[in-house]
Amino acid sequence: MSFSAILVGCPQLPEGDGDEHAVPAALADLGFGVRWASWDEESVDFAAADVVVLRASWDYAERREEFLGWCESVPALANAAPVVRWNTDKAYLAELIGTGLPVVPTELVKPGDEARWPGSDFVVKPSVGAGSRGAARFAAGAGEDARAHLAALHDDGHTALVQPYQSSVDTHGETALVYFGGIYSHAFTKSAMLGAELDASGLYLTETLAATEPAAELRALAEDTLDAASALLGILRAELLYARVDLVRGEDGAPLLLELELAEPSLGFRHADPGAPLRFASAVRQQLA
Repeated sequence: MSFSAILVGCPQLPEGDGDEHAVPAALADLGFGVRWASWDEESVDFAAADVVVLRASWDYAERREEFLGWCESVPALANAAPVVRWNTDKAYLAELIGTGLPVVPTELVKPGDEARWPGSDFVVKPSVGAGSRGAARFAAGAGEDARAHLAALHDDGHTALVQPYQSSVDTHGETALVYFGGIYSHAFTKSAMLGAELDASGLYLTETLAATEPAAELRALAEDTLDAASALLGILRAELLYARVDLVRGEDGAPLLLELELAEPSLGFRHADPGAPLRFASAVRQQLA
Protein backbone atom coordinates (compact mmCIF):
# COMPACT_ATOMS: atom_id res chain seq x y z
CA MET A 1 0.00 0.00 0.00
CA SER A 2 1.10 3.58 -0.58
CA PHE A 3 0.25 6.70 1.38
CA SER A 4 0.98 10.39 1.12
CA ALA A 5 2.50 12.36 4.00
CA ILE A 6 3.27 16.06 4.31
CA LEU A 7 5.70 17.31 6.93
CA VAL A 8 4.81 20.87 7.81
CA GLY A 9 7.17 23.78 8.31
CA CYS A 10 6.72 27.53 8.00
CA PRO A 11 8.02 30.18 5.57
CA GLN A 12 11.26 30.60 7.53
CA LEU A 13 11.76 26.82 7.88
CA PRO A 14 9.91 25.22 4.95
CA GLU A 15 11.83 21.95 5.46
CA GLY A 16 12.20 22.09 9.23
CA ASP A 17 15.37 22.70 11.21
CA GLY A 18 17.12 19.51 10.11
CA ASP A 19 16.23 17.41 13.12
CA GLU A 20 13.99 15.12 11.04
CA HIS A 21 16.68 14.26 8.51
CA ALA A 22 16.11 10.49 8.95
CA VAL A 23 12.31 10.61 9.15
CA PRO A 24 11.40 10.74 5.42
CA ALA A 25 13.39 7.57 4.68
CA ALA A 26 11.79 5.80 7.64
CA LEU A 27 8.34 6.79 6.37
CA ALA A 28 9.22 5.72 2.85
CA ASP A 29 10.09 2.26 4.17
CA LEU A 30 6.47 1.98 5.37
CA GLY A 31 4.94 3.02 2.05
CA PHE A 32 4.75 6.79 2.40
CA GLY A 33 5.51 9.32 -0.26
CA VAL A 34 6.85 12.27 1.73
CA ARG A 35 7.22 15.97 1.03
CA TRP A 36 7.76 19.12 3.06
CA ALA A 37 5.58 22.22 2.79
CA SER A 38 5.05 25.45 4.69
CA TRP A 39 1.62 25.45 6.32
CA ASP A 40 0.56 28.58 4.43
CA GLU A 41 1.49 27.36 0.92
CA GLU A 42 -1.72 27.95 -1.02
CA SER A 43 -0.63 25.69 -3.88
CA VAL A 44 -0.52 22.60 -1.63
CA ASP A 45 -3.64 20.46 -1.23
CA PHE A 46 -3.18 19.48 2.40
CA ALA A 47 -6.70 18.02 2.58
CA ALA A 48 -5.76 15.39 0.00
CA ALA A 49 -2.88 13.93 2.02
CA ASP A 50 -3.29 10.76 4.07
CA VAL A 51 -1.48 12.41 6.97
CA VAL A 52 -0.20 15.95 7.59
CA VAL A 53 2.36 16.21 10.40
CA LEU A 54 3.13 19.51 12.13
CA ARG A 55 6.87 19.73 12.60
CA ALA A 56 8.27 23.29 12.46
CA SER A 57 5.30 25.67 12.22
CA TRP A 58 7.05 27.98 14.67
CA ASP A 59 5.68 31.25 13.33
CA TYR A 60 2.22 30.44 14.72
CA ALA A 61 2.62 32.75 17.71
CA GLU A 62 2.37 35.83 15.49
CA ARG A 63 -0.40 34.34 13.30
CA ARG A 64 -2.20 32.05 15.72
CA GLU A 65 -5.81 32.48 14.63
CA GLU A 66 -4.85 32.22 10.97
CA PHE A 67 -2.78 29.14 11.79
CA LEU A 68 -5.55 27.51 13.82
CA GLY A 69 -8.00 28.17 11.03
CA TRP A 70 -5.67 26.35 8.67
CA CYS A 71 -5.32 23.47 11.16
CA GLU A 72 -9.09 23.06 11.27
CA SER A 73 -9.17 22.82 7.46
CA VAL A 74 -6.84 19.78 7.41
CA PRO A 75 -8.74 16.54 8.13
CA ALA A 76 -5.69 14.32 8.65
CA LEU A 77 -3.65 16.71 10.79
CA ALA A 78 -1.40 15.26 13.49
CA ASN A 79 -1.70 16.26 16.15
CA ALA A 80 -5.36 17.15 15.60
CA ALA A 81 -6.61 20.75 15.49
CA PRO A 82 -8.37 20.70 18.91
CA VAL A 83 -5.13 19.48 20.50
CA VAL A 84 -3.17 22.24 18.77
CA ARG A 85 -5.62 24.94 19.86
CA TRP A 86 -5.42 23.79 23.49
CA ASN A 87 -1.66 23.37 23.55
CA THR A 88 -0.57 26.55 21.77
CA ASP A 89 -1.76 28.66 24.71
CA LYS A 90 0.20 27.89 27.88
CA ALA A 91 -2.93 28.60 29.90
CA TYR A 92 -3.29 24.81 29.63
CA LEU A 93 -0.80 24.66 32.54
CA ALA A 94 -3.48 26.02 34.85
CA GLU A 95 -5.79 23.19 33.78
CA LEU A 96 -3.09 20.61 34.47
CA ILE A 97 -2.44 22.17 37.88
CA GLY A 98 -6.15 21.69 38.51
CA THR A 99 -5.76 17.93 38.00
CA GLY A 100 -3.30 17.75 40.89
CA LEU A 101 -0.15 17.32 38.80
CA PRO A 102 3.08 18.81 40.22
CA VAL A 103 3.56 21.74 37.84
CA VAL A 104 5.93 24.70 38.14
CA PRO A 105 3.75 27.30 39.95
CA THR A 106 2.12 29.44 37.28
CA GLU A 107 0.17 32.69 37.48
CA LEU A 108 -1.71 33.91 34.41
CA VAL A 109 -1.73 37.70 34.08
CA LYS A 110 -4.17 39.04 31.50
CA PRO A 111 -3.82 42.50 29.92
CA GLY A 112 -4.97 45.05 32.47
CA ASP A 113 -4.24 42.82 35.45
CA GLU A 114 -1.44 43.31 37.97
CA ALA A 115 1.09 40.58 38.67
CA ARG A 116 2.22 39.25 42.03
CA TRP A 117 5.96 38.79 41.82
CA PRO A 118 7.50 35.71 43.50
CA GLY A 119 9.93 36.26 46.34
CA SER A 120 12.72 34.51 44.42
CA ASP A 121 14.05 34.83 40.87
CA PHE A 122 11.20 34.47 38.39
CA VAL A 123 10.31 34.23 34.71
CA VAL A 124 7.79 36.26 32.73
CA LYS A 125 6.77 34.97 29.31
CA PRO A 126 3.84 35.16 26.89
CA SER A 127 1.19 32.46 27.17
CA VAL A 128 1.29 32.11 23.37
CA GLY A 129 4.81 31.76 22.08
CA ALA A 130 7.32 29.30 20.66
CA GLY A 131 11.04 28.75 21.05
CA SER A 132 11.24 30.70 24.36
CA ARG A 133 10.87 34.01 22.51
CA GLY A 134 9.55 36.73 24.79
CA ALA A 135 10.63 34.92 27.96
CA ALA A 136 12.76 36.85 30.45
CA ARG A 137 14.26 36.03 33.83
CA PHE A 138 14.26 38.57 36.67
CA ALA A 139 15.95 38.65 40.05
CA ALA A 140 13.88 38.84 43.20
CA GLY A 141 13.00 42.48 43.79
CA ALA A 142 13.36 43.49 40.13
CA GLY A 143 9.70 44.44 39.97
CA GLU A 144 10.24 47.60 37.94
CA ASP A 145 12.03 45.78 35.11
CA ALA A 146 9.51 42.95 35.25
CA ARG A 147 6.59 45.40 35.07
CA ALA A 148 8.12 46.95 31.95
CA HIS A 149 8.45 43.54 30.31
CA LEU A 150 4.92 42.61 31.36
CA ALA A 151 3.59 45.89 29.94
CA ALA A 152 5.32 45.19 26.62
CA LEU A 153 3.69 41.74 26.45
CA HIS A 154 0.32 43.22 27.34
CA ASP A 155 0.72 45.96 24.73
CA ASP A 156 1.16 43.20 22.16
CA GLY A 157 -2.10 41.64 23.36
CA HIS A 158 -0.49 38.75 25.24
CA THR A 159 -1.58 37.17 28.46
CA ALA A 160 1.60 36.54 30.44
CA LEU A 161 2.79 33.71 32.64
CA VAL A 162 4.72 34.43 35.84
CA GLN A 163 6.65 31.49 37.27
CA PRO A 164 9.35 31.18 39.94
CA TYR A 165 12.64 30.33 38.27
CA GLN A 166 13.79 26.79 38.97
CA SER A 167 17.48 27.10 39.80
CA SER A 168 18.10 23.42 39.02
CA VAL A 169 17.89 24.39 35.35
CA ASP A 170 21.25 26.16 35.68
CA THR A 171 23.02 22.94 36.62
CA HIS A 172 20.83 20.15 35.26
CA GLY A 173 18.79 21.85 32.54
CA GLU A 174 15.45 20.42 31.49
CA THR A 175 14.67 16.81 30.67
CA ALA A 176 12.44 16.24 27.64
CA LEU A 177 10.70 12.87 27.37
CA VAL A 178 9.35 12.01 23.91
CA TYR A 179 6.36 9.77 23.20
CA PHE A 180 5.05 8.44 19.89
CA GLY A 181 1.47 7.20 19.79
CA GLY A 182 1.36 7.49 23.58
CA ILE A 183 4.37 5.17 24.04
CA TYR A 184 7.76 6.29 25.39
CA SER A 185 10.48 6.58 22.75
CA HIS A 186 13.52 8.49 24.09
CA ALA A 187 14.66 11.46 26.15
CA PHE A 188 17.18 14.27 26.00
CA THR A 189 18.36 17.12 28.17
CA LYS A 190 18.18 20.79 27.23
CA SER A 191 20.50 23.42 28.67
CA ALA A 192 19.17 26.65 30.13
CA MET A 193 17.81 28.78 27.27
CA LEU A 194 17.15 32.14 28.92
CA GLY A 195 19.85 34.50 27.68
CA ALA A 196 20.63 32.35 24.64
CA GLU A 197 20.74 33.85 21.15
CA LEU A 198 18.12 33.48 18.46
CA ASP A 199 18.68 30.96 15.69
CA ALA A 200 19.29 32.37 12.18
CA SER A 201 15.59 31.86 11.41
CA GLY A 202 14.68 34.20 14.27
CA LEU A 203 12.07 31.70 15.47
CA TYR A 204 13.72 30.02 18.45
CA LEU A 205 16.59 30.34 20.90
CA THR A 206 19.58 28.10 20.38
CA GLU A 207 20.00 25.31 22.90
CA THR A 208 22.39 22.49 23.72
CA LEU A 209 20.85 19.02 23.66
CA ALA A 210 22.19 15.65 24.83
CA ALA A 211 20.73 12.16 25.05
CA THR A 212 19.78 10.92 28.51
CA GLU A 213 18.15 8.03 30.35
CA PRO A 214 15.52 9.64 32.59
CA ALA A 215 15.13 8.61 36.20
CA ALA A 216 12.08 6.59 37.20
CA GLU A 217 10.38 9.54 38.92
CA LEU A 218 10.68 11.59 35.72
CA ARG A 219 9.18 8.78 33.68
CA ALA A 220 6.31 8.45 36.15
CA LEU A 221 5.46 12.17 36.04
CA ALA A 222 5.60 12.20 32.24
CA GLU A 223 3.17 9.27 32.13
CA ASP A 224 0.85 10.99 34.61
CA THR A 225 0.99 14.16 32.49
CA LEU A 226 -0.03 12.38 29.30
CA ASP A 227 -2.89 10.66 31.10
CA ALA A 228 -4.13 13.94 32.59
CA ALA A 229 -3.88 15.84 29.30
CA SER A 230 -5.63 13.10 27.36
CA ALA A 231 -8.47 13.10 29.87
CA LEU A 232 -8.84 16.89 29.61
CA LEU A 233 -8.88 16.63 25.81
CA GLY A 234 -11.27 13.67 25.78
CA ILE A 235 -8.95 11.49 23.69
CA LEU A 236 -6.87 8.35 24.05
CA ARG A 237 -3.11 8.70 24.49
CA ALA A 238 -2.67 6.67 21.30
CA GLU A 239 -4.36 9.49 19.37
CA LEU A 240 -1.34 11.72 20.03
CA LEU A 241 1.16 11.09 17.24
CA TYR A 242 3.80 12.76 19.36
CA ALA A 243 4.17 14.38 22.75
CA ARG A 244 7.16 15.94 24.49
CA VAL A 245 7.03 16.34 28.25
CA ASP A 246 9.52 18.93 29.58
CA LEU A 247 10.42 18.43 33.24
CA VAL A 248 12.64 20.19 35.75
CA ARG A 249 13.44 19.54 39.39
CA GLY A 250 12.14 21.83 42.10
CA GLU A 251 14.14 23.17 45.02
CA ASP A 252 13.47 19.93 46.91
CA GLY A 253 14.68 17.79 44.00
CA ALA A 254 11.22 16.49 43.12
CA PRO A 255 10.23 16.64 39.43
CA LEU A 256 7.91 19.36 38.15
CA LEU A 257 6.19 19.76 34.80
CA LEU A 258 7.49 22.81 32.94
CA GLU A 259 5.66 22.36 29.63
CA LEU A 260 3.78 19.73 27.65
CA GLU A 261 4.46 20.09 23.92
CA LEU A 262 1.76 18.63 21.65
CA ALA A 263 1.73 21.07 18.73
CA GLU A 264 5.10 21.32 16.97
CA PRO A 265 7.96 20.37 19.30
CA SER A 266 11.47 19.51 18.26
CA LEU A 267 11.66 15.79 18.99
CA GLY A 268 15.42 15.42 19.36
CA PHE A 269 15.95 12.78 16.66
CA ARG A 270 19.58 13.82 16.32
CA HIS A 271 20.15 12.86 19.95
CA ALA A 272 18.14 9.65 19.96
CA ASP A 273 19.02 6.08 19.08
CA PRO A 274 18.74 5.03 15.40
CA GLY A 275 15.41 3.34 16.07
CA ALA A 276 13.62 6.59 16.93
CA PRO A 277 12.74 7.58 13.32
CA LEU A 278 11.46 4.03 12.76
CA ARG A 279 9.26 4.23 15.87
CA PHE A 280 7.96 7.59 14.69
CA ALA A 281 7.16 6.22 11.23
CA SER A 282 5.30 3.30 12.81
CA ALA A 283 3.29 5.74 14.93
CA VAL A 284 2.41 7.76 11.81
CA ARG A 285 1.19 4.55 10.17
CA GLN A 286 -0.88 3.80 13.29
CA GLN A 287 -2.63 7.17 12.99
CA LEU A 288 -4.10 6.08 9.65
CA ALA A 289 -6.19 3.50 11.51
